Formats: sequence, C-alpha cells, structure tokens
Amino acid sequence: MSELPIQHEPQPIYLKNYQVPAYLIDDIDLDFDLYEDYTVVKSHMRVRHNRLSISKVKDLVLNGIGLTLESIKMNGTSLSDAEFQLTDQELTIHHVPDNFDLEITIKIYPSNNTALSGLYRSANTYCTQCEAEGFRRITYFVDQPDVLSRYKTTITADASQFPFLLSNGNLINSGKLENGRHFAKWEDPFKKPCYLFALVAGDFDVIEDKFITQSGREIILRIYVEKGYGDQTYHAMYSLKEAMQWDEKAYGREYDLDIYMIVAIGDFNMGAMENKGLNIFNTKYVLARPENATDDDYIHILSVIGHEYFHNWSGNRVTCRDWFQLSLKEGLTIFRDQTFSEDTLSQAVMRIQEVNSLREVQFPEDAGPLAHPVRPDSYIEINNFYTATIYNKGAEVLRMLQTILGKVLFRKGMDLYFARHDGQAVTIEDYVKAMEDVSGIELRQFRLWYSQAGTPILSIEDDYDARLNIYRLTINQKTPPTPGQIDKKPLHIPIRMGLLDQQGNDIPLHIFDEPIENEKVLHLTESMQVFHFENVSLHPVPSLLRNFSAPVKLDYPYSDHDLQFLFKHDKDSFSRFEAGQKYAVRLLMNLIQDHQHDKPLHLSRELPEMYEYVLHHDRDDNFLLAEMLCLPSEKYMGEQMDIIDVNAIHRVREFALTEIAKHLQTVFLEIYNNNHDTTGVYKFSMKDVGKRQLKNRCLSYLMLLPQYAEIGMRQFEMSLTTNMTDAQSALVALSNLDLPLRDTALDHFYSTWKHDALVVDKWLAIQAGTKQPIALQTVKKLMRHEAFDIKNPNKVYSLIGTFGSRNPINFHAEGGEGYAFLCEAVHQLDRLNPQVAARMVNPLTRWKRYDKERQELMWKQLELLLQDKKISRDLYELVSKSMGTSENSCI
Repeated sequence: MSELPIQHEPQPIYLKNYQVPAYLIDDIDLDFDLYEDYTVVKSHMRVRHNRLSISKVKDLVLNGIGLTLESIKMNGTSLSDAEFQLTDQELTIHHVPDNFDLEITIKIYPSNNTALSGLYRSANTYCTQCEAEGFRRITYFVDQPDVLSRYKTTITADASQFPFLLSNGNLINSGKLENGRHFAKWEDPFKKPCYLFALVAGDFDVIEDKFITQSGREIILRIYVEKGYGDQTYHAMYSLKEAMQWDEKAYGREYDLDIYMIVAIGDFNMGAMENKGLNIFNTKYVLARPENATDDDYIHILSVIGHEYFHNWSGNRVTCRDWFQLSLKEGLTIFRDQTFSEDTLSQAVMRIQEVNSLREVQFPEDAGPLAHPVRPDSYIEINNFYTATIYNKGAEVLRMLQTILGKVLFRKGMDLYFARHDGQAVTIEDYVKAMEDVSGIELRQFRLWYSQAGTPILSIEDDYDARLNIYRLTINQKTPPTPGQIDKKPLHIPIRMGLLDQQGNDIPLHIFDEPIENEKVLHLTESMQVFHFENVSLHPVPSLLRNFSAPVKLDYPYSDHDLQFLFKHDKDSFSRFEAGQKYAVRLLMNLIQDHQHDKPLHLSRELPEMYEYVLHHDRDDNFLLAEMLCLPSEKYMGEQMDIIDVNAIHRVREFALTEIAKHLQTVFLEIYNNNHDTTGVYKFSMKDVGKRQLKNRCLSYLMLLPQYAEIGMRQFEMSLTTNMTDAQSALVALSNLDLPLRDTALDHFYSTWKHDALVVDKWLAIQAGTKQPIALQTVKKLMRHEAFDIKNPNKVYSLIGTFGSRNPINFHAEGGEGYAFLCEAVHQLDRLNPQVAARMVNPLTRWKRYDKERQELMWKQLELLLQDKKISRDLYELVSKSMGTSENSCI
C-alpha cells in the first residue's frame, strides 16, 4: 500500500498541559436579537484575573468561530484596532486589567449553520447545542468547562413566528415590543460552564405538569414539541416524573429550580443535552404513542429522559474541570440511568442489553486503532471522544467501584462528592478521593481503570481436592497492548461468583475466616491469584462474573455440559444468558470452521433443546426469555475471530437460525398464538412488553420458514396503524424475504406513515439493514428519495449508519462497493456536519480486522478521505489514527 499523504496535521491537546484559566467570567448578560436572516448577540461580561493562574501574560484570549465582530468595549470605552487581535479562531485583547467589564456585539447566521453546533435553525425553530465547544459559535468567550458563570439571557424575536422564547433558569421578565416583536428575560442563579447554555425560540404545543419534591417544593414541568405532536409526550412526562422520584430516593438529589423544561428538536446531532433547566432533545427520545413507537422506543425514552435529568447533579451542579474528565459526568450519569432503568423496568434484561452494547461497540473500540483510556491523555477534536469507552466503560468502572465498596458506602461517597464539590469543576481524582474518604479503602490501583486502555482477559483454571474438600480457582489477568500503551499493570477487578452443586443450588462459600455466603466477590489485584474454598463436598460448577461484575473477557474451560447446566439452573439471570451465548458461540465457531473447509453443516440438537427447556420451564419472565432465545450477533461473532470472515459468519448464523426454527416451529407457533393480542390495545408494562417481545422473537424464527410468511404479513396489516412494535417486527422479517410480500409491505408502510419523520426513519433503517443483496442498491436509491435529507442527522443515522454498521454481509460485500459508497457519503457529510461525518466513518477505521483484499479496499477509501485538503479536524483525527500515522506503517 502507498504511504500516507503528507499534509499539515492538526495538533493534539494534552492533559498534561492543562492550566487553570488566566481569567474568570463571574457574570454574563446575553442579549439575542433574532431575525429571519441573521442574529445579533450582545454580551456583557464581568471579568477578573484568576489568582490561581501562573500565567504572567496580561492578555485575555477568547474563543470564537464564524462570528462577525461588530463592536467591542472595555469598561464602556470602544477598543482601537491596536488593542486587540482577531483570527478565525480567537479574539485576543491585549494588556487587560485585573477586573473589568467587557461588552462585545457580534452577528451570526443561524440558518446557514449546517453543523448544528452553536445557534442554528431547525425548521422554524431557533435552538442551540453548545457541548462541547459550540458556545464559541455564539459569541466570544473563554470556552472551557472550568469557567463557571451566572447567566442572564434576554431574547427578542417576532411574536407571531416565535411566541415561545426560552433559556436557562427562571423567567424574570417578558413583554411586548414595537413592530410585532416581544422579549423574554431569563436568569439562572447557578453558576455553570458555557457548554450548558441553551436558547430556544419557536412555536410549540406545550404540555405542563408538576412535581412535588421530597421537601414539599412544587416544580413546574413543561415539554415543548412541534405543533400537532403534543399527544405524543405523555410517556416522556411520565418518565421525567419517575426519574425525579427515583433520584430523590436513590441519591437524595432534589431538583433546584422552579421549572424544568424539555424541548424536542428534529435536527439534532446527539440524543439529548442536559442544559441547566432547559434540556434540548432529539425528537426520537421524546415523542411516542403506541401507533408510531415501539417497546424499544418507550424504553429508550425513559432511559434518556432519566439520563439528562440526572445530569442536573452529576454534570451540572458538579461539572468537569476539562474535557479529559468527560467520563466524570457521562460515565457517572450513564451508570445512574442504567440503574434507574434496571430498577424501573427489568434488572435482568436491561443488564443483558447493556453488556451486549458494551461488547459490540466498546470492546472493539478497546481492541482497535482508536483505543483510548476512560480518561484520554490527548485529543485533536473533543467531539470524537463522546465514545463507548467514555460513556459505557466509564459506567462499568463505577459499577465496579460500587461492588468493591458496597452500596451503602458508595451512596455515602456520592453524598460527600456532591456536598464537597457543589458548584465546582472537578476531576476524576476528586471523585475517587471522596470514595476513599468515606470508605477508608485505598483506591490507588483502582484508578488505573481511568488511565489504562484495553479490555483485560481473565484466564481461569480450577482444581478440586476431594480428600480435603477444597476447591481452588487460579485466576490470571492480562490486558493486551493498545496504541501508546504496550506494558499494562494489573488492575483491581471484582469478580462476583458462586458455586453450583449438581442440582443447580448455590453452595455456601467458605473462604477461611470470611462470612459464609452463597455468593462472593473475589478481589483480583495481582497478575495471578489463587482463591481457596473450604468444605466443598463435590466438584462444583463455577458461576463466574455474575451480573457482569467487571468489563473483562473471561476464559474458563467450561464443558458443553457445564454451559447447558448453567443456562438451565444458574440463579443469576445474566450468567444464565451468558452460558447460552458461550455455548452458541462455540457451536457457531465450529460450524464456521466446517464452512471454511467446505464441509456440510450440521447443527446438533442440544441448542434447540436448551431453548425448548427454558420455554417450558421459565414462563415467569417472558422479557428475559426473549433475550435468552437470541443467537450472538454477526458483529459479536466477528469479534471472536482474528480475521473476520464476513461470509462464513453470515452463512453459518443464518443456517443455525433456520435449523432452530425447523426444530422448534411447533413450540414457537404455540407461544406466538398464546401471546398474540388481537384486541389492538397497547400497554407499556413489563408484563405486556414481555409478551410482545417473546411473541415477536418466535415470529422472527417462524418467518425463516416460507410457510409462515403469511403470518407475518397478517400481523403487519393488523398492527400497522395501532401497534408499531408488532408492525415493525413483522416488517423487519418481511424485508429479509425474497418475495413480493416484501415490497408490498414496505410500500404500504411508507404510504401510511410518510408524514411522520420518526417512523420514516424506521422505514429507511429497515431497508438499509436487509439481508437481501439489493441492500446497497436500495440505499443509493433512498439517498435520492423525498424522505431523505442528508442535513438531518436522524436520517443519516437511519440510512447510512445502519448500512455501514449493522449490515456487515452487504457493507463488506466483495468488490468494495459498500466502502466506496460510505467514503463518498462521509466526504459529502464532512462539508455539512463534521460531527456526523466522523460518526459515519467508523466502519472503515477497523480495516485491519478483515482479509487482505478487504483491507486494501478499505485503505483505499481512507486514503481518499485523507487526501482531501478541506478535511475537518473531526474526520482527520479518526482517519489518520486508524491508518496508523503515529506508527508510520500500513499493512
């Protein structure tokens, strides 16, 4: 392969170079004058020198991008051109005093802002997105999270076009002005970093409710949505009130303002944003009713509403000192929203889904060229570090910390953290120190989880001494090298475990002088440790890593019989699921080897019989049953291979699914009929969700057999306008068939729902994810469809994102057409929205995992992207790192 193209490289920012800001801005008054073609922003800042700063330079450096400077005054006097310097990134004011007032007037053009960062237009609505560095696109400011300010915001706009003018805090004044304009003034009494600033102006349906806090305060709750969509917000309001109540009970956190507002926006790069008192959401995580939203949509809305609300304390009241500490707010809040969902919905299923996501997204990230610690050492573009490592692995680190300390001490540590650092911008060390102070446990080794990248591998062997009735576990840990980190230190890894007797009962565990318990947490702190269990009368079956107590890979020589036994009898729901997954992976990997050697495929009866056993014996939790009937995904199977064989994985997995369907079709049909609700009444309860999930899992198997296609079509037609969960489940199965029913159903779906943007997103994603070989041709055609808009992130994620990340057999089709398509789409997106472009390029960055032919084809597309002289910092960082510029090597 050719050498990398030579060009000017953007320079990284390093954690080691952090310095406190030279100047602080205690108060800022903002005045927004919104017009159709432009917006005038006036800022009045009270600035003072930071006594903690070691800088001797008396210049104030403000960040600003895409701003037209109109005027600048210090202490009421206009500055001459010689008193400041302006570049396309910064405004530097020379020789400033220690304390002064600064007034700046700028002009911006929100309608031209396709990056959706800063102030922009979404249809007829003005809105903002300031995390991570969007505020510098609104006005000149010290745009970093350790500058905390009190905000007063005045918004002026046309009263008929923008009747609602919203910002952070509490409304303190409003009124009419001349020429049909009006104003609103908001004050946020709490200091905050500028990334939490928010502004919204538009016309909405408004749904209002109230919440009474544990201290008796009444909080007004309002959700603002596009006109005509107010009836789709009731689940979001329910979710918000559940989250507020849960946070009071679980963490003692009470809401602090008089009003809590959520605004749903159709054009939004992220899922949602926790701006103080004024959360801005992607419509996907607010709007829902049974006709147009699935069970998964309802679950995700509850989780994301909770996540953004929990940020009020873990992120807003206590924020991060710098962006290297991002997991301090995001990992912590993900952990809080995960436990909220587990407590509110299903502990077992939510935990399984959390781990599935971690393994399919974060584990590959940790094993690839873009691997980084939970707290990175450097970055070029901070938007690239809103990753599964920062969020999901960061949450797992905190779950481990809770396991090590216990729930009581963990809660005390959280209380101390919030009390000690309220109103501050802090570091991960500050958080861990609070936990050390309440527990008396030294956590120096545990801190390595924040600085060391990679997924540890635990190799476990056991030994049973029948004469002494002693059972031993020998555990070795090793973390593979990652870019920039070759030698790894041993981590503190909590391993929750139990031992099962031959009847599947937990054996009481004796470890020397420790209390006797049915379940233990083993604390692995060395490269190799041996754990002894006394008074074990027979060789047990170990149940290891219960509830996935640490984000590691586990290597223990389970026999097939052991895995079947654990799948049927383990008391820990996750461990039961995991045993089934391990057994299925083993079978599928053996079949892949047979396929690679041109041997005929044969699926043993044990796997269908395992499924049949739980279907007959475990009918108390249908939601969990639906998960237990899932084969490992093609993506997860690929992670088990040194060189991913896309074709073999797909061929074998489809074969196994079909064989299971053949073996169990009678059972699947019976369960389907018993759980199929013909009344058309939708209820969001775990009992009803479980019935639908199990029924539709059975349907997905049945529709692999041609004789059951009509059942799917009937369900689709019956539920199309009443129950999106059932309609989408049937349509997904139909989309994978090479039958006329497929096109009939897809056309009917679109004609019914073409005016609902979120449902159209489902329609796009279903076609992009089809197993049929026409997928790429279909995606290209849909790129020109009236329903697709490349400027809308949801449309991009649904069509391009689904094809690239969730359809491996077609994206990686021989010849590389999928790679060329993605390269072209990413190039186009980079001109419009670099954040979205960077998200879409990810499938190409893992080129080293594939065979030589595919490597060369993917490398070629990465090379084309890097040769673009106008490539964004976002895209440049991911492409250059994946190609190995730091190593000066290719294949």
